[in-house]
Amino acid sequence: MKNIKMLVMLIALGLSGMLLAQTSSAAVTAEEAKQLGTTLTKFGAEKAGNEDGSIPAYTGGIEKVPGYDPKTSDHYVNPFADEKPLYSVNAENMQEYADMLTEGTKELMGLHPDYRIDVYPTHRSMRYQDWVIENTMKNATTVQLAGKIEGDAVTGADKNDLPFPGIPFPIPKNGYEAMWNFNMFFGPAISRFRGNGFLCDTAGNMISLPSASSWHVKPWYDKANNLRDMTQDAFRGWNSTMVAPPSSAGTVFLIMYLASGNQNTWFYTPGQRRVRRAPEFAYDVPISAYGGVLMWDELFGFTGRMDRFDFKLVGKKEMLVPYNTYRMLNDMIPKDFIGPKFVSPDALRWEKHRIWVVEATRKPEARHVYSRKVFYIDEDSWDILINEGYDNTGNIWRIMQMPTFPAYDTGGIYSWSSITYDILKGNYSLVNMFGDPGCYIRSYDTSEGQRLPLTPSSVAAGSVR
Repeated sequence: MKNIKMLVMLIALGLSGMLLAQTSSAAVTAEEAKQLGTTLTKFGAEKAGNEDGSIPAYTGGIEKVPGYDPKTSDHYVNPFADEKPLYSVNAENMQEYADMLTEGTKELMGLHPDYRIDVYPTHRSMRYQDWVIENTMKNATTVQLAGKIEGDAVTGADKNDLPFPGIPFPIPKNGYEAMWNFNMFFGPAISRFRGNGFLCDTAGNMISLPSASSWHVKPWYDKANNLRDMTQDAFRGWNSTMVAPPSSAGTVFLIMYLASGNQNTWFYTPGQRRVRRAPEFAYDVPISAYGGVLMWDELFGFTGRMDRFDFKLVGKKEMLVPYNTYRMLNDMIPKDFIGPKFVSPDALRWEKHRIWVVEATRKPEARHVYSRKVFYIDEDSWDILINEGYDNTGNIWRIMQMPTFPAYDTGGIYSWSSITYDILKGNYSLVNMFGDPGCYIRSYDTSEGQRLPLTPSSVAAGSVR
């Protein structure tokens, strides 16, 4: 009888250990963390350049650009405006570069013989503020995955048992950790902008999507340290007020994504004249405000919980990706680069960078329109640069490219715009383009002096109708 009880106890301990392994992960050891600041940068990227010099060593990023004044400028000045492409890749020569292309990029080249990518000199332009780097070093040995479902939440050694404001897993061990690095990538505490959206339909016609005036926030990086309390420790949030067309004007969305894995969502429409919670704005629910061309968990590369997929860290490799896209987002009028089937190759800048590849496979019991997703995450910024979704037959369905650029005034990466190609429908969409008259983008590293519409009571007050 005693032996049976002992056996039952051992089985129970084994099962509890298996459950713990599913819901948390150990931080790296102090010995592993010694790589940070030596062979690796303190935020986890490889410090040295690559063997042939096409990727340079990291030297700190860019801080100041002549002609840009953070107090008065409405757009970022392109520091690489005079550079020319080193080479181009298209359907004719893509096999030569196949190892550096995503499957989606190759798909676009196969579909459109005149589609190409122009590859420019690589600039590791991402800059971190010192205090973010210091916090990242603290996180390396203290942050763990947590939650009832793997990837749902993170814990750390800062207040409320949360990570310090910085990259949580500078040496990631699995796909969930890499995705949390994306969730908490360093960016401006506040991005204030008005951007336009467009749909290019199957006939090649350009259709305007609703235009929005938005506040996007990364509360953990507020130097005044006010935004986290205001947003219940949200790591990302946004308030978007639709300003055009008249049928959409006055509609307001307010969403906060929390380190606990939850999200708080509110929605206001002038017709109802009330603010209501909207927990349904998640996963693969189409975003009606954008004509259904995007789903809620596709915004900005990825948003929401990771509970419907198993996330695998495939590894890191040198790849060609959109990077330092100042010209397209700041200098060009969208009608000048929106082509009938794809964005003009002249507008989009590509560079070679080291990229973490994360593959998400839908869990057997889960529901989602995608069977698989692949994320391509930059080693310097931890930002998703390309996101590809596959249908139930295993064929590529949507290709999302994230044209980004470093916000050199505040440090961090700006990453709120997207180009999404729907291979099944044969159309594509663009979100948050800033080149049209009346559009602008500004960044701030502090909430001081800002009146931010980040509470439910502010949603209705911010409506223009």
